Amino acid sequence: MKFGWIKTTGNDLEERMESVKDALESSIPGIITEKEEISSVRELGNIKIVSDNLDADVVLINKGEDLEILKSAKLSGKETGVYVVINTKEDEVYATDVSKLDFVDYVVLEGSDWTIIPLENIIADLFSEEIKIVSVVTNVKDAEAAYEILEKGVDGVVLIPKDINEVKDFSKLIERMNSESVKLDYATVTKIEPVGSGDRVCIDTCSMMEMGEGMLIGSYSRGMFLVHSETVENPYVATRPFRVNAGPVHAYILCPENKTKYLSDLKAGDKVLVVSKNGETREAIIGRVKIEKRPLFLVEAEYNGENLRTILQNAETIRLVGEDGKPVSVVDLKVGTKVLIKPDENARHFGMAIKETIIEK
Repeated sequence: MKFGWIKTTGNDLEERMESVKDALESSIPGIITEKEEISSVRELGNIKIVSDNLDADVVLINKGEDLEILKSAKLSGKETGVYVVINTKEDEVYATDVSKLDFVDYVVLEGSDWTIIPLENIIADLFSEEIKIVSVVTNVKDAEAAYEILEKGVDGVVLIPKDINEVKDFSKLIERMNSESVKLDYATVTKIEPVGSGDRVCIDTCSMMEMGEGMLIGSYSRGMFLVHSETVENPYVATRPFRVNAGPVHAYILCPENKTKYLSDLKAGDKVLVVSKNGETREAIIGRVKIEKRPLFLVEAEYNGENLRTILQNAETIRLVGEDGKPVSVVDLKVGTKVLIKPDENARHFGMAIKETIIEK
């Protein structure tokens, strides 16, 4: 996962704390600040503080300072890092060497006359090391380049922002860099029938979804259906763009990092994967899960000779995604209707994808 931090900027404490507020409002997870201002930062909100003091969450020292400080910090349970300004080849070698120490978690690299070449060299030298490489940049364009260097890219970027708009753009970049894409395809509906009542799960997220977005849900790991969010206008109830009426408690849902969970295991604060009709994804935080007894529909579909099933609430507001990415209500499904699914050859063990023969029916 790529991450980003902000370096506080401003001529006085008030201005620097404004940059902290900008980071918090844009969901930036970390801030580099002066040790004298750690307490002021903590008063503003919960954010990872990076500074040259043992009160910080990440203890960061400059090149040439005593590495014993980091050993002590590590023993006290802190994360550690070294800040290196790259001016010469010697600086580059130092950054590589210090990154191989087992008590250093981050190496933060700033170029006084920055070019891509030193960063490429360091990434190549440290390719198999556990160290997290962080690049300091002054604009979002350079941040994107750093994330993509040599395909692997840096693990993190520190942005020295000019204004709040740049911080917001940086936040969007981090989200995009971490987004997973999934391969979707069409399956053909072969059966739809009511099966009685059961415990159905509604997932209310902390994000607004758009037309064409939903979540991947299914009774089988080998094929999950794209269940559309409640973003479609209808004459019966108001839209709930933050919600997916997902299905019964037994069903799988695809979560970040290609893991699955049972719907019954979800709770407020968990992260789920919002998926678009094009296979683009983004994370969303669950705000509430509602489990209620509702009438249910069995939906069967065929994909490459495989029979896939899912169960959904029997209501006109519940939709899958049909041809051309258009939502189609479950009450309008017919034999022969094409719906989007995510095919998967892997089985699942505690939510992890594994190569094993498992029969699901």
